[in-house]
Amino acid sequence: MLRRLGRKAVPYLYLAPALFLLVVWTYQPLVQAGQLSTLSWNLLPTSPIRSVGGANYERLVHLPAFWSSLGRTGVLIVGLLPFTVVLPVLIAMASRRVGPRARTLYHALIFAPFLIAPVAAAAVWRWLLHPRTGFVDRMLGSDRNWVYDANTAHAVIITITGWQLLGFATLVVWAGLAGISGDYDEAARVDGATPGQIRRWITLPLLSPTLLFLVLTTVLLSPTLTFPLIDTMTQGGPAQSTTNIYYLLWEYGFHTFDAGLSAAAGILLFVGFGSVAALLVWISEKVAFHDD
Repeated sequence: MLRRLGRKAVPYLYLAPALFLLVVWTYQPLVQAGQLSTLSWNLLPTSPIRSVGGANYERLVHLPAFWSSLGRTGVLIVGLLPFTVVLPVLIAMASRRVGPRARTLYHALIFAPFLIAPVAAAAVWRWLLHPRTGFVDRMLGSDRNWVYDANTAHAVIITITGWQLLGFATLVVWAGLAGISGDYDEAARVDGATPGQIRRWITLPLLSPTLLFLVLTTVLLSPTLTFPLIDTMTQGGPAQSTTNIYYLLWEYGFHTFDAGLSAAAGILLFVGFGSVAALLVWISEKVAFHDD
């Protein structure tokens, strides 16, 4: 009996270190954030901590800045989808026609921006976008202040983030295309299908799980990946035009020192993005099952 229980426990022993780290670094902070969201505290050890129940949540949903930042987060995600889904598919499809040696260089050039530290990229782009003396204004013959203009600042953040994510997304699409058997293309050619029909009716449907993964990654990670750019280039401005929900959460916690409000925003963010992630995972599983 003991020997049988020991054999059944072996897999869980292998999982134990990972589960321990998951509890310590994910679930424990999440529980603490939930507790903090019911308190009123300014993070100073000497200041009193008061329990306010759900008042932080009620106050948060009545703040116009909260809903504005959610809207900008949605615009950010939609604006990044062409960089993380559409362009990677086009680039990966085009690279299939490139020779093996040139393809290696082609891949390296596409992936290189992803390896640049966001703070370093922000510094370079601020120089390129400098009004009047920057490369972009000289090329366009304008004197627009791209970074500190409320009409263009958010587009600048989206473009730079998309430029950095393009290489990673293209690499994921290349991996997805490599997993598609060439037998499908050969069978379709035998039946008289054109290259365009093969891409439309065979390659793209088989690539759909990969594309859904990229959509999920964009939804979950893009707001956090923009944080270094926003903090380095605009600090959420001008006029909060680049303040998304993640940056607003940070401002509540470390600018206004309202720990309870920041934690409440984090919990709502976790629930909202967790629901979106669950929906996308469910759709991905349905698509994968249908393909099988």
